[in-house]
Order: sequence, then C-alpha cells, then structure tokens
Amino acid sequence: MTYDALLLLSFGGPEKSEDIRPFLENVTRGRGIPPERLDEVGEHYYKLGGRSPINDQNREIIRNVEQELVARGLELPVYFGNRNWHPMLEDTVAQMSRDGVRNALVFATSAWGGYSGCRQYHEDVLRGLTHLQESGLPPVQLQKLRGFHDHPLLVTEFAAAVTAARQSLPDELQAEARLVFTAHSVPNSADDASGPAELGGNLYSRQVHETAALVAAAANTAEFDVVWQSRSGSPHIPWLEPDIVDHVQDLASQGTKAVIVCPIGFITDHIEVVWDLDTELVEEVAPLGVTVARAATPGLTASFAKMIVELIDEQTEGAPARRLGQAPQFGAGVNGALCGTDCCVPARRRS
Repeated sequence: MTYDALLLLSFGGPEKSEDIRPFLENVTRGRGIPPERLDEVGEHYYKLGGRSPINDQNREIIRNVEQELVARGLELPVYFGNRNWHPMLEDTVAQMSRDGVRNALVFATSAWGGYSGCRQYHEDVLRGLTHLQESGLPPVQLQKLRGFHDHPLLVTEFAAAVTAARQSLPDELQAEARLVFTAHSVPNSADDASGPAELGGNLYSRQVHETAALVAAAANTAEFDVVWQSRSGSPHIPWLEPDIVDHVQDLASQGTKAVIVCPIGFITDHIEVVWDLDTELVEEVAPLGVTVARAATPGLTASFAKMIVELIDEQTEGAPARRLGQAPQFGAGVNGALCGTDCCVPARRRS
C-alpha cells in the first residue's frame, strides 16, 4: 500500500508556565486525581524552568527522521500531534486532511504493550478520525506501526549508553556499580490486563524485563535489577514495585556505592527522567553516599531515526521485522482497531 505521510504521535507537554496546570488536567481527566497532587507535580515543572522538554525532543526526532528519509530517497512528509497538549492530535489530523493526506502511517513514541503504552494510542487515533468526521473533512486512514521494545537498534543504543554511564564513574566505582533499569510503574491490575486476553496478561512488564535483559547482555553486564518509578494515584491501589528510590536506598544499606540507572521505559529525557531520576533520586541517595550515573535515552540518536524508518519499511516494503526477543510484540492497527482480542482492556472497563 502507498502511504503519503507519517504522523509522530506522542504524549505532549507544556512549553510555558501558564500551560502547566491545564496540561496536567488534560492528562488526569476522568481519573479522580486530587488537586493537591496536581499542584505537587506542577512544582516539578516550575522548578525545571516551567516547561517540559518533550515537545522539543519530538521535533528533533522528526528532523532526524526527515533526514533519514531524504538520505534514502523517500518522500514522506512528517506531522506531529499529541494526546494531551499542543500540537493536539485532532488539529494535526485536520491539517493532514486539508493538505490532501489520505493514507498515513503513525509512529507512537512508546515501545510497549499495555493500556497507556499502546491501546491508548489506538484510542487517540480513533479520536482524531472522529474529529475529522465531525468537522466534515475528508477522511484519512491511519495505520499505526508496531511496538519496538526489542528492536536491535534500540537495544544497541541503550547498551552503548549504559557503557558510557559506567565509564563516567570514578575508576574505583566502575566495576562495582549496580545496573538498575527503570520504567514507568502502572497499577498491577493494568499490567495484569496488558496484551491480548488469550496471552494471560503482564505483557508490559514482560517486555520491560526482556528489554532490560537484552541491553544488559549487550553491555556485558551479568547482574542487574528492574524497578519502577513515577507512580501516582491512590496509595491503596497496588502498583508495580519496587520503586526506584526505595530500591537504591536498599542497595545503599547493603554497601552499594554507585548505581547505573538506565531509564529503559523512556525514549527521551522528558520530565519523568530529568525530575524523578536526575533530581529526586540523586537528592534522596546522595546523603547515603551513593553516586548515580544515569544512562542516556536513545530517542535523539541517528540510530533511533533509522529504526523508525525500518518500521516504515516493514509496512511499505514488506521488510522482515528485526527483533531480538521472544516476548509477544503487538501495536499495529488501522484506524484505531485493536491489535489483539480484548487487548489491554482497562480494569474499569471490564464487565
């Protein structure tokens, strides 16, 4: 099939101080998050300059992809739309329609299965198409590309970042530094429901653990930990654990002096990396004598752009999918259709 555009679909983030509160209200709509929690999270943005870096990073990804497409002689305009803040997906899809785009590919900036990592992006696509219909604009078919948690280029870039982080430590700490992978925590019920129903759940955590193991092996590191971060919501609801701060504090109590933290669940250094890891984690464990070396994320590298174009080739040229792992891989769908039966159904929607 011939495609005439690529849409980069992401989470979104505020770019000035006055956008922070309405952005957070968009993110948490319908979830019953108390106002004081929004105030607490908003302070993180204010302390980091009153903006999120995520939109700028996505624009850089787009520039890199455009360069890779040109280098390969491919003509495919790239558009940018978000779920929670401008440029909003609905506005972007409307512009695509007005520009004459009729059949586009969608790259979502998440490697993972699960509701927030995959299904919610299908819902975003459907919302954009509904907006077109309500606006009386010509329809655009949107084909979402698959997930990529075990793509060789992703694994290689993370492994190189882990190695560089280890080498950034003082010589006497490099050999003993503990490698800790971290990804965004979700409620246990959401992880239990991740993936098609017939697979039995836990696709999100399975993929995270598999990617961590692949990266550790590529970085020649035999021992490592997988932990979680950035949980929110009621403390009475069980979420994936252990928490990154709690875990590193436990390591310190056992005599660990240095950790290499790899944010395996994030493709770029957005707010939950630069605050939760570079700021909060470092501040919490510094009094315990623990040095933190944080591995870089891969999203702004040339290899990441090459990976996106490889995913495009799978769809346009029938190129074989390059994978290193065995955990099931899903994510592709047309016009918001799910990629598996009863896939990643949120607990609140189960009958």
